[in-house]
Amino acid sequence: MRQFLRALTAIAALFVVVSPALAQTPCRTSGSFDQWLAQFEQEALAQGVSRNAIAQARPYLTYDPRIINIDRGQRVFAQSFLEFSTKMLPGGRISAGIAQIKKNAATFAREEQQYGVPPAVIAGFWGLESDFGANMGKDQSIRSIATLAYDCRRADMFRGQLFDALRLIDRGDLTAPEMIGSWAGELGQTQMMPTEYIKYAVDYDGDGHRNLLRSAADVIGSTGNYLVSLGWKRGEPWLQEIHVPPNLPWKETGLDVKQPRSQWAQWGVTYPDGRALPNDNMPTSVLLPMGRFGPAFLAYDNFQVYLKWNNSAVYSTTAAYYATRLAGAPAMGKGAGTVAPISMEQTRELQQLLIRHGYDVGGADGKLGTATRIAVKAVQIKLGLPADAYPTPDLIARLRGM
Repeated sequence: MRQFLRALTAIAALFVVVSPALAQTPCRTSGSFDQWLAQFEQEALAQGVSRNAIAQARPYLTYDPRIINIDRGQRVFAQSFLEFSTKMLPGGRISAGIAQIKKNAATFAREEQQYGVPPAVIAGFWGLESDFGANMGKDQSIRSIATLAYDCRRADMFRGQLFDALRLIDRGDLTAPEMIGSWAGELGQTQMMPTEYIKYAVDYDGDGHRNLLRSAADVIGSTGNYLVSLGWKRGEPWLQEIHVPPNLPWKETGLDVKQPRSQWAQWGVTYPDGRALPNDNMPTSVLLPMGRFGPAFLAYDNFQVYLKWNNSAVYSTTAAYYATRLAGAPAMGKGAGTVAPISMEQTRELQQLLIRHGYDVGGADGKLGTATRIAVKAVQIKLGLPADAYPTPDLIARLRGM
């Protein structure tokens, strides 16, 4: 699950009202799929895509309603951080990542010298996205992207991806039949959309092709190149586990607030083993993925790169934590108390209540994203509660009565 998730919006609103900008883009509201495809192919030719690439892709330029059903029904990131990370980071995935770093040590060293991204960071994405190439998906990417380009929800975005999928064929990186990936069209061992593939894939093994399906060297170099494009800062950390005191000024926590490490140290934040934080001015946020009773981390500027890779806070925190484990950090603590569970349905109700009270949370999708947590913090401050930005059933009950 990757960058395309940034564009998710309220589905119902899109079917009730079609905006002028959306109406200008050919999609299912403006004709049959065959009509749409004929127009798309003409536009592709006008953009310089070859007739050969279109001919190669044509058997897969079909509509698959199953892809639309999957797109509408995503629930994976409605899990909590502890639920998701526990499922995604079993011991085998950690040992496999360490083994891949050792196996590809020379390539990782070359990448780190050129791009500055640590091996553990790349291996973390590599492991989470495809289990190091073992599970890249089973869907025909061209069919998936064509389906989503015809669907009006994100037509503009996926039309661009479909043009670039054809350009991958023209460039000789992949053939149409081998473009097998995720249900949303992502390709390769770190799951790049075609536009990312076109822009950032590099031929790291020197065979004349950028093959992210089969070449580990190309995967490593390309992923490093892509992460730099997202803003990765050489030599800087991304995430570190910490211990937070019970009297921390909770309103200062969250990714929307930064303080120098020296300030966190003054407030009693330490490393888990009690060591003091550096007394310096490096800006960082205190990230509490499960609130003040759960695990706690310092999130640095490089953590924003994780959110650009995938804007789900649950995925990003899991991927960043995974990288710390591959870099040698011990398993995290589970926190200092009991975290009240909150379901997807409760989160959706919470979002509806927040919207009713005038907070912009980006829609009621049942996923506890950054916008929802910022709104939760604002309500907690208003009610005089510890403002750790993590909702509870009690907070939802209080919102009902406001």
